[in-house]
Amino acid sequence: MTISQRVAELPWPDLHTALDAQGFAQTPAVLTAGECRELHRLYEDGSFRSTVAMARHRFGEGEYRYFDHPLPPAVTQLREAFYPPLAEAANRWADRLGETTRYPERLADYLTTCHRAGQTRPTPLMLRYRAGDWNALHQDIYGEVAFPFQIVTVLDRPGIDFQGGEFVLLEQRPRAQSRAQVISLRRGAFLIFTTRQRPVQGSRGYYRAAMRHGVSTLTEGERTTLGVIFHDAA
Repeated sequence: MTISQRVAELPWPDLHTALDAQGFAQTPAVLTAGECRELHRLYEDGSFRSTVAMARHRFGEGEYRYFDHPLPPAVTQLREAFYPPLAEAANRWADRLGETTRYPERLADYLTTCHRAGQTRPTPLMLRYRAGDWNALHQDIYGEVAFPFQIVTVLDRPGIDFQGGEFVLLEQRPRAQSRAQVISLRRGAFLIFTTRQRPVQGSRGYYRAAMRHGVSTLTEGERTTLGVIFHDAA
């Protein structure tokens, strides 16, 4: 079964329910152990347009690399397969927030919108953390056009190849204390989460709750992750 077929067979009704309720959802395993190892090797052997040392920019500690065109086939398949069901969720959220933005059914059409806005650089990336590394809370916004969701998976074995390094989501609601979610990623399974904000039901309808994400301190070993962002960068 191809990666695209596996994504299509995910329990999307349950995932949509979780996204609406909390702004994130974790899938069952999509990638095999062998596919995780192949993607892992790309950190040294792949084609990247830039490498960022987090400490230099006060983003945390560790390093990440943005893929260049053409994207690796597995990354392209993941990006194209996850986009349509997430575009459905994005349109539902836009309706709830009273936004006029509409997301097309196909990734290619959405990327055309990005390119017309001057956003042409690919954004899928790989991140590598070693003991003591961490990632500050942030949002992955690279221009005026930004898709409401992104996905991430860990390519190493939690508890075996590394310790710590949990994924952290922070939700900020108006006139309320912030709420943190700490999520242990599973190898080959994808965490879907909101890029910037989510609609929350209030007494007067839906309002926007801003969300940021990061990674807690890695205590042992090495952690390599694959992140797939659907909008391109300026």
